Amino acid sequence: MRLLDDYTSYLKIERGMSPNTVASYVHDVSVFLEAYPSARPSDLTDADVAEHLASLGLTKRSQARVLSSLRSFFDWCIAEGDMKSNPAERVDSPKPGHYLPTVLSVEEISAIMDSVDLQARFGRRDRAILEVLYGCGLRVSEAVSLRLRDLYLGEGFLRVIGKGNKQRVVPMGEMAVAALEAHLEDRAVVPASRDDEDYVFLNRDGKPLSRISMFNIVKKQAMLAGIHKEISPHTFRHSFATHLVEGGADLRVVQEMLGHSSILTTEIYTHLDRSTWQADVLKHHPER
Repeated sequence: MRLLDDYTSYLKIERGMSPNTVASYVHDVSVFLEAYPSARPSDLTDADVAEHLASLGLTKRSQARVLSSLRSFFDWCIAEGDMKSNPAERVDSPKPGHYLPTVLSVEEISAIMDSVDLQARFGRRDRAILEVLYGCGLRVSEAVSLRLRDLYLGEGFLRVIGKGNKQRVVPMGEMAVAALEAHLEDRAVVPASRDDEDYVFLNRDGKPLSRISMFNIVKKQAMLAGIHKEISPHTFRHSFATHLVEGGADLRVVQEMLGHSSILTTEIYTHLDRSTWQADVLKHHPER
């Protein structure tokens, strides 16, 4: 669609957004426009925007993100002279309230790991992905960008290029190291172009694995393990941090491993731990 192509160029060139942010904005807008295929942007109303948000079945936090994407798109349409007002501005932002992320138990993590068929063509790759997501607490963008030169398996750590191009070093446990070593045996025989040969995780065409593909791998293995929670690659990161805090790890250490710029971001895991503890108490406390 020419309209989306022009909008993508605007986000990249004039707004200077990162590729991941551009992809997120354009995806949100394209899903919205696909819901009204015969309508021009100028035909759409605040009621259409509100109905679309309600139909997505997303959390309030995710609805707020989509609304932000639509507001940006309509602002661009106005600047291009295609619209006179922004219908998304007349829709109130959903109030997320106190957000606590979904967390998997240690037993659920083990069930997902065990669900991987290591004899399948990409079984050892998928197991290594899960072990790295959980064992190192990586963001999905960090996992798909991981390079062979970032791995120090003999020393038991890897180097991550995180947000703001900041580097951090994350230790790995024995299971993550073993899973990566097994994967690299298979990885060595996968043909890849010179531009892509340093990426750790490749698809069947020898190209770097995409964020969407990694998301689908996680969803598939959770389903096979019989886990019915709404999870994503980020769920493994949340679970990694929560289990560290529950195990008594210093919050500053967890902050450093996650690559959070502020300790306030990391503190959510203390609230999560307290919430879990409170629920457990109420479940087992005798009624009076």
